[in-house]
Amino acid sequence: MIREYRTIIEIADPLITVSDVEGMTYKELAEIELPGGEIRKGQVIEATENYVTIQLFGSTAGISLSGSKVRFPGHPLQLGVSDDISGRVFSGLGSPIDGGPDILAEKYLDISGLPLNPTSRTRLNDAIHTGISAVDGLCPLICGQKLSILSGGGLPHIQLAAQIACQAKILGVSESDFAIVFAGVGITFVESEYIIQEFRRTGVITRTTLFLTYATASASERLATPRMALTAAEYLAFDKDMHVLVILTDMTNYADALREVSVIRKKAPGRRGYPGNLSADFASMFERGGKRSDKNGSITLIPIVTVPEDDITHPVPDAAVCTTDGQLVFSRSLFQNGIVPPVDVSISGSRLKERCVANNKIREDYADVSNQLLASYCASKEVLERLAILGENALSPTDLLYVRFAEEFERRYISQDFDENRSINDTLTIGWELLSILPDEELKHISPEYIGKYSPEKK
Repeated sequence: MIREYRTIIEIADPLITVSDVEGMTYKELAEIELPGGEIRKGQVIEATENYVTIQLFGSTAGISLSGSKVRFPGHPLQLGVSDDISGRVFSGLGSPIDGGPDILAEKYLDISGLPLNPTSRTRLNDAIHTGISAVDGLCPLICGQKLSILSGGGLPHIQLAAQIACQAKILGVSESDFAIVFAGVGITFVESEYIIQEFRRTGVITRTTLFLTYATASASERLATPRMALTAAEYLAFDKDMHVLVILTDMTNYADALREVSVIRKKAPGRRGYPGNLSADFASMFERGGKRSDKNGSITLIPIVTVPEDDITHPVPDAAVCTTDGQLVFSRSLFQNGIVPPVDVSISGSRLKERCVANNKIREDYADVSNQLLASYCASKEVLERLAILGENALSPTDLLYVRFAEEFERRYISQDFDENRSINDTLTIGWELLSILPDEELKHISPEYIGKYSPEKK
């Protein structure tokens, strides 16, 4: 039942307050009709016995206290879904912006969604191969996982996100059963154009659904965009039994929009002005991903966070770390040295890495090589610190080998072109070639059997 009111009593962009209303619920959709007939949408973010506060998906310009009407259709903001959403580009509110026709919806879904019930979740153990050595070899992405990327301003996280989306695959799963959902939250036109062009160049656009909100969009639309994307992903994964990779960028823009609305609502601020429930808000979205025991599909999440001032302790990256299963952390110093993607693997990690080994779908030496590469790289960084303080004369012959290992590891293993797709065997081969720089007695994390079998110097 549609209810209509002319009792707007306060306007504070992007919020309006309506009095003398009854029976409203949190996140219920609202339609505001301006005096000239234009319709704008919003949703209820606060409801009391006689008042509701509506957050508009756009500007309040033109809305008047006496001449505008507010209607409540009786349902929350929804996304119309069908098989036709693949290969399409939508706004942050779910309207097509690619020049194509409107979606003939199979059904309409509430974008708020619900986190997966923990009792319905199943064990995650299938790796998603990205073709990127820093990910596949050291910080693997597991189907159904939440793996965040912590970047800095000006670093190439968009390029890495596009590469992951274009190259990702699951062994034994056909392309037709693997989909991509990409959400751009407050991104620039240049970034969105790059993403679309890369998806078209590689052909992955045909199985990708994009939701794009630009930096010029309202705070309300930025807040709705990731939930639109997750709703589309839930439909593809749990209605169509597909494996879906969801990329959300940039969650810092989302958090800034959340802070903006919180300030307008005069809520008590938390750290650096962000609302105190920032981590809970992130979790309410990220926990919609995963794998259900009663369904064949899955949702894998990669939220991307731009770290303000490269401060990893900032509230936004801190909230992302708390609500995901692992992180890829970008290093500005690596980027300045020409290493791209500039992933600092010494402080990155995947808490589900052991699952990649346990499923027996990867080469037997994977775990040993991965652990040894990480241990050797961390040891080489300690040597480099001594080199900077004491000079080369203070280093032993083995220390000098570690210096060489660090240089080769960053140049050959971490760094790779954004269109280079390495198989896991390619990654392991490069790893063995790098480890051959060091004496066998330094390879304490590798079984002697594997050294004899896979080391290029022993073959």
